[in-house]
Amino acid sequence: MAGSGVFAEILDGDVFKYYTDGAWKTSSSGKSVPIINPTTRSTQYKVQACTQEEVNKVMETAKTAQKLWAKTPLWKRAELLHKAAAILKEQKAPIAECLVKEIAKPAKDAVTEVVRSGDLVSYCAEEGVRILGEGKFLVSDSFPGNERSKYCLTSKIPLGVILAIPPFNYPVNLAVSKIGPALIAGNSLVLKPPTQGAVAALHMVHCFHLAGFPKGLINCVTGRGSEIGDFLTMHPGVDCISFTGGDTGIAISKKAGMVPLQMELGGKDACIILEDADLDLVASSIVKGGFSYSGQRCTAIKVVLVMESVADALVEKVNAKLAKLTVGAPEDDCDITPVVTESSANFIEGLVTDAKQKEATFCQEYKREGNLIYPLLLDNVRPDMRIAWEEPFGPVLPVIRINSVEEGIHHCNASNFGLQGCVFTRDINKAILIGDAMETGTVQINSAPARGPDHFPFQVNFPTPLLKKKLMP
Repeated sequence: MAGSGVFAEILDGDVFKYYTDGAWKTSSSGKSVPIINPTTRSTQYKVQACTQEEVNKVMETAKTAQKLWAKTPLWKRAELLHKAAAILKEQKAPIAECLVKEIAKPAKDAVTEVVRSGDLVSYCAEEGVRILGEGKFLVSDSFPGNERSKYCLTSKIPLGVILAIPPFNYPVNLAVSKIGPALIAGNSLVLKPPTQGAVAALHMVHCFHLAGFPKGLINCVTGRGSEIGDFLTMHPGVDCISFTGGDTGIAISKKAGMVPLQMELGGKDACIILEDADLDLVASSIVKGGFSYSGQRCTAIKVVLVMESVADALVEKVNAKLAKLTVGAPEDDCDITPVVTESSANFIEGLVTDAKQKEATFCQEYKREGNLIYPLLLDNVRPDMRIAWEEPFGPVLPVIRINSVEEGIHHCNASNFGLQGCVFTRDINKAILIGDAMETGTVQINSAPARGPDHFPFQVNFPTPLLKKKLMP
């Protein structure tokens, strides 16, 4: 059970505590924030509603701890990270239970997230020692007009206090992807977990606590965004903000001070399918890429752009696979589980209603039970439909039929989003050329988009193309 066993001290009555200065504490506000189980739509957990004054104290604690941590040898930092990783994997069952109840993640996927997170923490320790153990030596006469009279030695130093804000869909994995690199580099950390996923994050933080990190180095505050959200992101004690989520990131970028920002926001990941593609591979990739975890992934396929000549055959294959997906509770390891909140389900329904009014072809009957939305493929979607451009973050996928590759690239590049994309073709030369033309951060060839493996670079597009990677399984 969550909050029991080694986690008993993180619970105060029926409210989970927040973490700072090496201890679990109850907020002076006397208030809590409810966490609604997406499946039952009733309150599952409660977390502390921290005050602004408590945030101030947390920031002071983090800044003091960071100064000492920066002087800690690399090998010692790595040693503690490896210890935390081992504890995290040992405690995978209770943390996975939280993921099932807070974000309706299928049980097997919840366990995988925790184990994967432990592996990532260990990887950060290893890579950190390697990368941070190296400096760069420059000589002056490599630049015109200079003699070899000066030498420059550069090395990497920590930024200070990192504010880490992960999203609901991977509240453990995308938290440690920020925590691991921050800690090995000598920074301290203030974690503000998402409301849905906060209890799993608190359990994860306790694993770091049990590993024996110095007091004040890792902190986790919970509360209402209206009370402490802007206060955190605009706090003068923050030296860097790492945020993963949606439109909130735009507001953060406008309000934050002159600090480095690391952000990964929404996506409308395009899947371009050429006439020579292996349609069985494409269909499997679309179902996995578009519908796993009910489409609630930034890297999920969000729009299918398929050549007209093969569209009928592809849609038939995808529909056959969708019919085999199980729909129901995350405890039962169903393929499609409830979306995270009622407001999310309502937003998805709004996109579906718009598509229906504008006469998209419904390949399945639209069906909703509370927060549970059954998988739906929408064919013959046109650019005047909202679903063609907006991100549903749910198990609804639009198919747009195209008559040329250029048409598909144009639709991809006309999007306000630029996260990931994929191309399916047997012609590797075409694949690379199309990938280069797609204004998206990462392009996968003959494979569905994905963030992992976690040690691969995860490029995003802001707002014009940066780096791309081409992956061929």
